[in-house]
Amino acid sequence: MKANENASGNQGFGTALTHASQNPIISEVTTSEGRFCRTSGREGAAMRRSFWTIPLSLLGLGLLATTVGAAAKAPSTSVLQAPGSPQKAVVQNEPFDASDCITCHEPSVAKLRQTRHAGLEGSCVSCHDRAKSIQHSADQADGKATPGPSVKGLKASEITATCTGCHEKGDQMNFAGSAHDRRDVSCVSCHSVHSFKSATGQLKTVRDSENCYSCHPQVRAKMNRNSHHPVREGKLECASCHNPHDGSKPKMLKAASVNDTCFTCHAEKRGPFLWEHAPVRENCSNCHDAHGSNHDKLLVAKSPFLCQRCHLNTRHPGTLYDGANSLAGATVPSPGVPTVSSRSIEHACKNCHQTVHGSNHPSGPYLGR
Repeated sequence: MKANENASGNQGFGTALTHASQNPIISEVTTSEGRFCRTSGREGAAMRRSFWTIPLSLLGLGLLATTVGAAAKAPSTSVLQAPGSPQKAVVQNEPFDASDCITCHEPSVAKLRQTRHAGLEGSCVSCHDRAKSIQHSADQADGKATPGPSVKGLKASEITATCTGCHEKGDQMNFAGSAHDRRDVSCVSCHSVHSFKSATGQLKTVRDSENCYSCHPQVRAKMNRNSHHPVREGKLECASCHNPHDGSKPKMLKAASVNDTCFTCHAEKRGPFLWEHAPVRENCSNCHDAHGSNHDKLLVAKSPFLCQRCHLNTRHPGTLYDGANSLAGATVPSPGVPTVSSRSIEHACKNCHQTVHGSNHPSGPYLGR
């Protein structure tokens, strides 16, 4: 009897499972222990997953919103570790107070206030490293002798990059690749932000020519010769002809060539001429030394020796005017009685060829008129 009941119960359970497979949403199972309901099939599994997925998704969205809100309220915490003090970190976005610098660097700041640099938004950290400045100020308050963020300790390229961050137009736009840049001459080699002496340009010296002479002593020596441009007298400066920031032109000149630079003052030599002097047309420095000479008119050699460098043995006798054929004469009629050649007395090339720079006279092919 019991076996039949068990068999009947098992048959009923199997029948219920069969119905459940036919109706996979909810199946009703009847056993000897009682009556109960059970979900089964794909839809039932999906319902169970959805029942747990929805609360978890809502919980995840809540946590994400909390994290985003906290990140929006919190300031940026880009932390830079100062060298030598690993226990103390400096926050990059920490507000900077320039009054901390004035406490110890009053003379430098006082000179700075006379320039446009004083109006920069970032104040001292516009040029000096921000993190090192804050660390230096904090360590000084704690009695630590931490070196300051001096610009002089940087490489020439780093100093130039700092200055050209603002000074990137005008004369400075072609500084990269110039002769000064290639020789690691930085901005602070000539300029001083805190202790300048010039009226303009914030130079280290009163005059810009003195700045140039510190690296070009050979030019200073030429400027002290008899014939020179009025640089010593203060009427001209090196920057009158040269642009120390521009490397796009030869010799860092202000004009495109040597001749164009000379023509800015000597316009009467520009031409064009009907009869031109080829060396003059080519380059003024063929005959003149712009920095100074012991010969008249800044000439590189005395006339007629200067002319005979090119005009030798042409037309009239081109022998050199030396002591053998001028002062003592070419021939001596009697021993101990020298004769004086006519070449030694006011006879030079310019006595006949006056317009050596060029002539517009129809009868002046030899630059005589």
